[in-house]
Amino acid sequence: MRDKLRIAIDMDEVLADTIGKFITIYEQRHNTKIGINDFPGKEFNEVLPEEIRHTLREYINEPGFFRDIPVMEGAIPVVQQLHEKYDVYIVSAAMEFKYSMTAKLEWLNEHFPFISWTNIVFCGHKIVDVDIMIDDRVKNFINFGGRKILFTSPHNLAVCDYERVNTWEEVGKLLL
Repeated sequence: MRDKLRIAIDMDEVLADTIGKFITIYEQRHNTKIGINDFPGKEFNEVLPEEIRHTLREYINEPGFFRDIPVMEGAIPVVQQLHEKYDVYIVSAAMEFKYSMTAKLEWLNEHFPFISWTNIVFCGHKIVDVDIMIDDRVKNFINFGGRKILFTSPHNLAVCDYERVNTWEEVGKLLL
């Protein structure tokens, strides 16, 4: 029998502000202004001008892309508190992008050093044995039988079928 409930926390758009990094890249490399409110209900690539849309996958596949993504506001202290109350696992679908695993591991070690390497799961499909999952992608909830908490991101604003949090402060209020 376990002493603590297990919680899985996604990385991109939950712990890591990946969209913020994309916005910065497109401003710097393409002089293209994209605001966080420009794409409710859409994926980031859908708001890019057609002529540069192909660059998104190129940038994601650059060495180091995942290494310097900003941490979502409030994530570190709340995850640290969750770590004291739950068995916390960081679960990321990192297999798709060539250089993501090393960069993501280094990022986690820098920002969340209290999470052991034994509690980091890099995978394709998120088939995990946990009680609670916090994710921005509803596809990861499909075969998951535990408590599903949807972390708000522009692409999921139209989804109404799940318990939702908008910030890490809300996560803390909900689970601590």
